[in-house]
Order: sequence, then C-alpha cells, then structure tokens
Amino acid sequence: MAKQLLFDENARQALRDGIDALADAVKMTLGPRGRNVVLDKRFGNPTITNDGVTIAKDIELSDKFENIGAQLAKEIASKTNDIAGDGTTTATVLGQAIVHEGMKNVAAGAAPMALKRGLEAAARTIREEITDGATQVTTREQMSQVAAISAASAEIGDLIGEVMEQAGKDGVITIEEGRGVETEIEYVEGMSFDRGYISPYFVTNPERMESVIEDPYILVTDQKLSSVNDILPWLEKQLQVSKDLLVIAEDVDGEALATLAVNKLRGAINVVAVKAPGFGDRRKENLGDIAAFTGATLISGELNRNLDDTVSVEDFGRARRVVVTKEDCALIEGGGTEESVEERTMMIRGQLNNATSDWDKEKLEERIGRLSGSVAIIKVGAATEVELTEKKHRVEDALSATRAAVDEGIVPGGGVAFLNSVEKLDTLKFDDEDEATGVRILRRALEEPLRRIATNAGQDGSVIVQKVVGLDSGQGYDAAGDNYGSMIDLGIIDPAKVTKAALENAVSIAGMVLTTNVLVTDEPENGVAAMPAGGEMY
Repeated sequence: MAKQLLFDENARQALRDGIDALADAVKMTLGPRGRNVVLDKRFGNPTITNDGVTIAKDIELSDKFENIGAQLAKEIASKTNDIAGDGTTTATVLGQAIVHEGMKNVAAGAAPMALKRGLEAAARTIREEITDGATQVTTREQMSQVAAISAASAEIGDLIGEVMEQAGKDGVITIEEGRGVETEIEYVEGMSFDRGYISPYFVTNPERMESVIEDPYILVTDQKLSSVNDILPWLEKQLQVSKDLLVIAEDVDGEALATLAVNKLRGAINVVAVKAPGFGDRRKENLGDIAAFTGATLISGELNRNLDDTVSVEDFGRARRVVVTKEDCALIEGGGTEESVEERTMMIRGQLNNATSDWDKEKLEERIGRLSGSVAIIKVGAATEVELTEKKHRVEDALSATRAAVDEGIVPGGGVAFLNSVEKLDTLKFDDEDEATGVRILRRALEEPLRRIATNAGQDGSVIVQKVVGLDSGQGYDAAGDNYGSMIDLGIIDPAKVTKAALENAVSIAGMVLTTNVLVTDEPENGVAAMPAGGEMY
C-alpha cells in the first residue's frame, strides 16, 4: 500500500495535536472533583468512567498522523497500568506537559537528543527521591485511604482495606459483577500459582487481559503437548461433556497450541492453557498439589499414565471458577475432597519436619499455604448496568493502587510528592545547556498534576501551585475540602510505585516524541490525504 509522509515541525505538530486530543479527554477525570467521560459503544449501553486507561484505549482519531500521537499517549497510560494498575491519568498529564514544553524548546533550536538526556537524568533523580521518601503501609487505615483516593469513594476504600487485611499482601482477590445493588465480599477456598496463560489468544476479557472460565474441567499433566495427537484422544471425550477447559501441563506448543487457540477463537471450545509451576521435582510436587485441590488425576509417565485413549473424563479435576492473567492462575473452589487436600497437606508437613535447608522449608511452607489458602471475591453491586461497569472500574483501580502501596510504600498525594522532589534537581549539573533545559522542562511538567487537580475543582491552577510551593514539605491542597494541610494527615496519599511508574512512562514516551522528525502512515483509502494544513507530504 502507498505511504504518506510528514516531516519536521509539521510532523511534531501532528503528534502534539494527537496527544492533546487524548490527554484533554483523560485529564478531565483527575482529582476528587474530576468529571466522568461517556464512551459510546457500537453494541450495548454507553460506558461511563473516570478511569484514564479505559478512556485512552477507546480513542482513535480519523487523522492518521494525529492518531499516531494519540496512540503514543495511549501507550503512556497502558504501560503505567501494566506496571502499577493505577496512575494512568497522572502519567498522561505529565506526558502532555513534557511534550508541550519540549516542543517549544525544539522549535527554538534546542537539540532533541540533549533534551531527552536531560529529561531522563532528571527523572532518575526524582524517582530516587520518591523511593527514599516513601512510607511503608502497615495498617488497614492506610490501605483504605489509598483505595479511597483511587476510587474517589470512602465506601470502596473501606471495602478494599478490609479485603487486603484479610487476604494479605499476596492473597488472591478477584472482582466480579454481583447480582444486587450492594457490593459484597465472599471468601472461598482457593489456590493460586505464578504461571499465566501460554497464549494471549486464550483471553476472554481483552480489557483486563485475563481469561475467566466458569466451572471448567481441569487436565493436570507433567507432559509436554506439542502435536495434535497429544490432545485429540482426550479432548474429544471431554468435549462431549463440556466446552470449558483448563490445561495445566509442562508446556503446550506447536500444533497442539495452534489447535487449541484456533478452536478457542472459533468458539468450539472455551479453553486456557498454562505451564505447570516450578521446575524439575518441584514441578511434579506442585502438580500433585493441584491435582489434590481440584480432584484431578495427575497424568504422568512416572505413574504409567500417558495422554492417550486411557484418559477419561473422570481424570479431569474441577473448580467453580478459574482466573488466568499474563502472570498468575487462580483456582477458586477446587473439586478435590477435604480428605484428599488434608492428606496432601499432612504429607507436606511431614516433609517439612524432616527438611534441613531453609530453602526447602520455605518452599514446603509455600505449598502448605497454597493448599490451605482462600480467595476473596468482591461482588460489585449497582442499580443499573452502566453504573455497575463504572463502579467495577473504580474497584479494580482501587485494588491495584492498594497492592502497589503495600509493595513500595506511600507518598503525599495530590501532586505534592512531585513538587517536594524538584529541589533535588538543583544538584544536577550539565556542561550542555540543552541537557540543563531538559531538566527545567521536567521541573515545569511536575507542577501539572496539581494544576489540573485544582483546575478540575474550579480553582486557578497556577495560583494553587504557587501557594503549595511555598508550604512546608508534605503540605498540599485538598481539592475535596478546598483547604490546605498535611497530605498524610488528610489521608491524601499515593502509592510510590504508581507515582514512579507515571513519571517513568511519561518521560519515556515524551522523549521519543521530541526526537521524532518523520511520520509514515498508509494513504487513506479514498485517496484524500489526512494531514494537517500546510504539511509536507511525499
């Protein structure tokens, strides 16, 4: 297909316009007084949300050149969401501010690569300062505060605080749609392990990139599935009973993986395949634990069992539900009997009593915890489907933010952590003036989250920023109460992990935008060039 090109300032202008289009929509949601955005859907009801990454993923621009800018801004939000699960709006606001300030300097003759080096050096300094200033989260109250800020709801904050306290840092917590108007918490038996789906083609929820299967049959084997002959003998029998299937094996690749993926896409089978957790002998032990929990028979050559005609439906395990992400697999309410699970647990306890190395003891304790673990299910309730979707987004964000806070601690929220860190930039010295300009660009951009929070609250953002800059460290603006005070005391806190992820991704993408000089895209099908007026195109 023929291509169209855009060069120099016209290319950067198109990128900026695309970034602005997406960022202007996303940043309206920032802060306790941010607004919602309504997303039209081709099928079904519109979606109302204030979740930055959800909004960003829904935006496509008709102008092909500007759409490149929008997709780069979308990448800022997506990467931040992947790393921290929250902070996508802050990251987008930062990225837009860096691009605006950077392009002014590029237009004035600054060297883009030098600006990028300065930005990256400044970002490293700010990141270290945020890490050093983080406070560890130890109480339910702190977890509730983090969740409440993320969800803009004290009710959701209390709920997440309760669940996190009960489930623990590494506990399995899933979110699903409830059947009533009230949001409820249910605790059930569950097991999780750190292996995700082998192929993204198994995903059932593209928005959250996870595969959720209700009442699946579960095949547990230590063998590798590569050819069609490895799966057909037992798959045909299983399909006569149910289309829902979880395969846990040493590996699934080649023709076997292609067959499962293609039939999943065609709707012939609802399947997800994951690799068995662990390595060597530990893998076999882990598979035995999974088999006991689900009621499956472990298909292993060492037990004289192979994946052939001898495998029957009775060899499959069961679970009420499985949730598989890119990195983890959770089995909820396995079909194994209490006796089999208890017998397996007692066997492991016997091994633990005889273990001599700390490493062996640690792994055995992990297995006991996995077998006796529980899963917390948050059942989100609402009066209407539209409200349910919006509320579920907020609960998901709140849970991600709270997990991030427990991982790496908390810092003052409301954009104050960024403002408190800028003094550290004074320690950076450069011989190249353009690199020093890159530092100044980031210094200015770090004011933007607070400025936007204040603007969304109906205040003059620049006035609020100047006021906060003059306050003591940790002091900031409470947009909900329209007053100033200690962010920590007011319960306005952000996870350090989220804050750092927002900064790093904003600087990364913005730096690439500033060093871009040419845009290449397909010619529009109708032959009309979609480009900014006055641009050069070849």
